[in-house]
Amino acid sequence: MKKTIAMAALAVAVSFGAISCKKKVSDADLQTQATTVVTTNPNASVEVKEGVAHLGGTFADQQSKDAMIAKLKAINGVKDVMDMSTVAAATPIAPVETSSAVDPAVQKKVQDAVKDFPSVKVEVVNGQLTLTGSVSGLQARKIKESVDALKIGKYNNNLIVK
Repeated sequence: MKKTIAMAALAVAVSFGAISCKKKVSDADLQTQATTVVTTNPNASVEVKEGVAHLGGTFADQQSKDAMIAKLKAINGVKDVMDMSTVAAATPIAPVETSSAVDPAVQKKVQDAVKDFPSVKVEVVNGQLTLTGSVSGLQARKIKESVDALKIGKYNNNLIVK
């Protein structure tokens, strides 16, 4: 019986010794594996220190960032992933500009109304009649009255009053 207990104890000791002698994965090996995973996103980078992967860079959306973190955590030997990356701001979709044709006769009438003010330009910008230039407060009021008297409808008054 003493022999059986001694043999069992010896077997347990050998088992623990074998487990504790398990080969540790080096940071260089982990770096190689992590870099291979991260190459799917050209704007991302990874650095492995003491078994911890430090993820940096920019991702297009949160889902791709989360997927990358999960892939790094799945690498055998990576203890943790430190997320230092960002998600790119969504680019706003530019509004579609519709061009409403401004009648050249209307544009000519407005140009005639402001002909006494050489610093004022009458242009069609994004399909709308626009007044630009620098004028005094008195001149701005006279220009507004003259253009409003033409009853042309909506126009952009981008005059700078000094």
